[in-house]
Amino acid sequence: MTEPVITLRGVRAELGSRPVLRGIDLTVHRGEVVALLGANGSGKSTAVRSIIGQVPVLSGEIELFGTPRRRFRDWARVGYVPQRTTAAGGVPATVGEVVASGRLARTRFGLFRSADRAAVRRALEQVGMADRVKDPVDALSGGQHQRVLIARALAAAPELLIMDEPMAGVDLASQEVLAETLRSQVADGATVLLVLHELGPLEPLIDRAVVLRDGCVVHDGPPPKAVGQHALPGHDHVHPHAPAGAEPIRTGLLS
Repeated sequence: MTEPVITLRGVRAELGSRPVLRGIDLTVHRGEVVALLGANGSGKSTAVRSIIGQVPVLSGEIELFGTPRRRFRDWARVGYVPQRTTAAGGVPATVGEVVASGRLARTRFGLFRSADRAAVRRALEQVGMADRVKDPVDALSGGQHQRVLIARALAAAPELLIMDEPMAGVDLASQEVLAETLRSQVADGATVLLVLHELGPLEPLIDRAVVLRDGCVVHDGPPPKAVGQHALPGHDHVHPHAPAGAEPIRTGLLS
């Protein structure tokens, strides 16, 4: 097994006074693609936001690339794609400007050199948005906007990609573009942590699925087939590779 890129040990977190993460353990190794699955309110988004420091933890430890998160400073190694609903409100900027903002961590004193401009162009090409570089972001469709958010994360050429519901509300054509983009990143050695409701076209890329319920990990292993696109709500499922006595995964909670 390669070295861990993300490590959570006994992490607990609250939103307001409501417990959301109840002592979760999670390790993502270099080169892995891990899907974080679960119902709304299960703690998926809180988990990824705690990893990048947006949500404080009450107890436990988080490490990035072997460094405690509180001391981690090399954020250019991490690309984060938030939920589109939390990142889409009336941005008065062009597509190119938004994607270029993701490159700032790699620049010297915020000054763009030819290599930085090339990285921005490459990121736009990867998501099929190079021809929209001068368009205002608020003129884009939902799927196009999601592509721009992903290009922004790719512009810094991160080693680790953390993506929160990248397929939510995205049309099929954009889903296929995003799946191909991720396939390319994985082929280049990127490590990926995805928050998903269903695996969809990303299923062939997923190495492990971690299922949360009520802030606890109830499955960590091969992706359960029953949580894919064709899951039947209300049915219990234990993955054939799960240990004897493993708790069933209720697919109705994942719909």
